[in-house]
Amino acid sequence: MKRISIYISLMFFAGTQFSCKKDLNTLPGNAIVGSDVIVDSKSAQIALNGVYFQLAAVATYGNIPSTYFEERHENAGGFMSGYLAPGFDDGLATNTPQYNGANFVLPMWTNFYQVVNAANGVIAGITALPAGKIPDSAKSRILGEAHFLRAYGHYNLLMYYSQFFDTTSAYGVMLRKEFVTTTNIVQARNTVKESYDYILADIDTAITNAATVTSSYNAGTWAAKALKARLLINRAGPGDYAQVIALTQDVISNGGYALEDNLKDIFFQKGLASKEVILGIYPEPNQIIKHDDYLNYPEWNASQELIDLLQSDPRSTWVAGMAYNQYYGDSTLCITKYQSDQYGEVSYIFRLTEMYLLQAEAITRSGGSLADAKTLLKAVMSKAGVTDFTAVDNAATADDLLIEINKEVVKNLVCEDGAEWFSLLRFTFDQVKAMRPTITDKIQYIIPIPQTELDRNGSIKQNPGYPAQ
Repeated sequence: MKRISIYISLMFFAGTQFSCKKDLNTLPGNAIVGSDVIVDSKSAQIALNGVYFQLAAVATYGNIPSTYFEERHENAGGFMSGYLAPGFDDGLATNTPQYNGANFVLPMWTNFYQVVNAANGVIAGITALPAGKIPDSAKSRILGEAHFLRAYGHYNLLMYYSQFFDTTSAYGVMLRKEFVTTTNIVQARNTVKESYDYILADIDTAITNAATVTSSYNAGTWAAKALKARLLINRAGPGDYAQVIALTQDVISNGGYALEDNLKDIFFQKGLASKEVILGIYPEPNQIIKHDDYLNYPEWNASQELIDLLQSDPRSTWVAGMAYNQYYGDSTLCITKYQSDQYGEVSYIFRLTEMYLLQAEAITRSGGSLADAKTLLKAVMSKAGVTDFTAVDNAATADDLLIEINKEVVKNLVCEDGAEWFSLLRFTFDQVKAMRPTITDKIQYIIPIPQTELDRNGSIKQNPGYPAQ
């Protein structure tokens, strides 16, 4: 079974000068770029492309350069929330405190820090340039994107490896604020509050500096606002829900995006060209990694719980279901939303759909109008072909409506960027236990820091419930 493990590098790869989407993840053979090689606009753009290259987690799969974003960002959330099941006998029955999750814990950790480190190289290099070496507009845009990417890397480290649900906790992110060298690689964790504050500061820098008009494979102001909304709804502090409502409404009203008239078209006909994609990952030419992972030789299968949830929903015919599995030589439950030959390898970080659902949830959780929240929810559901809104209309309480919102998050965003997992964890602990009986302790909300990091970094503490091995 295929697996790759890439350790945190002291340097990062950069793609070719950005000119069109197919070049975004291209890695020329001699492109090993450190922050000290940024000398002008061209080299700064090359270095920034290198951060996106790390974000896409490009590596070789069957001698074909391929994006491993799916294995770094889609699988863990689907598995831990119960909607993905291991496709091979890996002994991954559930996420228990004893489960070390070695098959995605280390690769995710490594990838997130590679993105952070590469972004730090760009920030340091741009900041060190003498005045006049690069136009102010280009400097601002590149710094904005780099701060977004650093924030996005740290955000994932906060949500998967840190006690994000407790702002008083000492178990926050090991914040990498500078390019890693041999003198600063050993570092302790920051608190959860410090983690939130630092990530938000990066996001605000991105909102101010990044471009307002950009492609769906480059992060701009709207992607930064989407990330801020995603972060704040999970922090859920005083005033956070109001900010989520304002941010998502800004993206919906002013971002220039629109819900796709037919949700299925995103995955089978349009990909990143869809008018609702805010940010996504463009695949390498000829890659087949997602087809193999989800269909041909599935690392992950659709769970029966996902199939049951989709029952009687129009998406039951294309999001997940029975499909031929070459490994077993017969049909099995599979994730089928990525089966398009042309668009099945695309990955999605932010879609406008999520902004509607986050706003509906924030309205509901803040005691706002259930009618307004239902309108947003039904707008999203209608684009998926749903015509029967009885369950939504009959949701008489906030708790009832939150359950319906969560169901739509799973149906719409499953296997995209962890939305189904964090939607679950925003319920109270008693509700989480009732919805997912295998979760018996909040220890299971996060995964362990990889043993390799503990071995080489004596200053970092393991998460409670996950003893060092």
